[in-house]
Amino acid sequence: MTVDVAAPTWHDAPLLPPDDPFYDAPPGFDALAPGTVVRSRPVEIALFGVIRQRITAWQLLYRTCDLDGAPEVSVTTVLLPWGVGTRARPLVSFQCAIDAVAPQCFPSYALRRGAATIGSIAPLELPIIAMALEQGWAVSVPDHEGAGGRFGAAREPGYRALDGIRAALDFAPMTLAPNTSVALWGYSGGGLATAWAAELAAEYAPELNIVGAAAGSPVGDPAAAFVRLNGGWFAGFPAAFVAGLRQAYPELDAVLRDHLDARYHGLLGEAEERSTFALLLRFARHDVARHLRGGMAELLAEPVLRRILADIEPGTRAPAAPLLVVQGVNDEVIAVADIDAHVQRYEQAGATVRYLRVCRGSHLPLEFLIVPTVLDWLTDRFAGVPAPTGTCTVASVARSPRALRTYFSFVRLALRMLTGLPIGGADAGMSAERNRLRHNESEHSCVAEKAALAVECRVGACAEADTRWWW
Repeated sequence: MTVDVAAPTWHDAPLLPPDDPFYDAPPGFDALAPGTVVRSRPVEIALFGVIRQRITAWQLLYRTCDLDGAPEVSVTTVLLPWGVGTRARPLVSFQCAIDAVAPQCFPSYALRRGAATIGSIAPLELPIIAMALEQGWAVSVPDHEGAGGRFGAAREPGYRALDGIRAALDFAPMTLAPNTSVALWGYSGGGLATAWAAELAAEYAPELNIVGAAAGSPVGDPAAAFVRLNGGWFAGFPAAFVAGLRQAYPELDAVLRDHLDARYHGLLGEAEERSTFALLLRFARHDVARHLRGGMAELLAEPVLRRILADIEPGTRAPAAPLLVVQGVNDEVIAVADIDAHVQRYEQAGATVRYLRVCRGSHLPLEFLIVPTVLDWLTDRFAGVPAPTGTCTVASVARSPRALRTYFSFVRLALRMLTGLPIGGADAGMSAERNRLRHNESEHSCVAEKAALAVECRVGACAEADTRWWW
């Protein structure tokens, strides 16, 4: 049932998803198996919508389902290094931190040439995606919130990511085999989507060869995050959270009408149209309690809302694949206690978890600072190295010679992206070289690295660390 659609020319700016016929579900799609590609098209990727990237890319519309299992379609952007051959390569499903309801924030739009990207997070994450391509890996970037931007909904981000993987494996131009090694990667809202995919994989997509999942700052307890962030500088996240949940859970609307005034309903309408950073600016220091007819406790005590909040909490299933979870101890957006509890739920359920708590690093910079750690961990999973376990608290992830080398590579890659040079080279990939350096270099041997990570700093040491330094 696959239909190829020609890519628009550069003279035509891409349409927003609600206006683009490519996103429309065809008749009879619900009879297809999950992950079946409905239609595809080649696309041009650009840095901030302007600088064309020499990355081979397509978009796939595929059959998936919502949180209740009802059939729907979604889109993933699949990428290969420029000028690749047909050698075997692993696949990374990278879940962007969409963290908004507005369609201009969906990766399938925000990563394209000509897109209006101001205020969206996905363009900021494109260099991280490019680092995965530099290893010679294939990448799938799903619109894990779906066509409606259902930010915060339970389960369905995992379904969309897993079906996006199925679609990528079945798409012939990707030249991937059904048994291709697959890893999941995401940070913040993307980390939460990664956690859902990891939890659901064994039950929903047991045929996929998922070897590991790396989740940075994966929210942990969305309900607690809502209460904590409300009224603060990041109050835009709770607003987007409510806007997304009322789309995923229609029964929530009646509760909101009973408790919130008309002014806040108007603000929710604004939240559905604003990009992520525009949301943060608009709702900074805004307290939802000003719009409540009763108190916050009365709203949170509503049975419908309590059921929804219980439904959206991750960590009730043990992922079959090994997990790497990274969280900043002094993160100003996601509380380390919520991630501690999330990891504990996984461990109690029998999951294989490596939990890295980092004393230095605020929320957004930490996503980039942990790139060397995640790349090394994923490289080991693709190589079949047994996954480490346990919790480790470290002062910083940015000071080892190996990390510094990766940051220099990151800077060089960013310069190449700014000048439009090929990403990924001539198919040689960096993964083999990364393995060679990781296991053979005397200045930063595996033994030394593992010993460094095994030394936990005291709980008080995190508080005593000089947090003026973002690294």
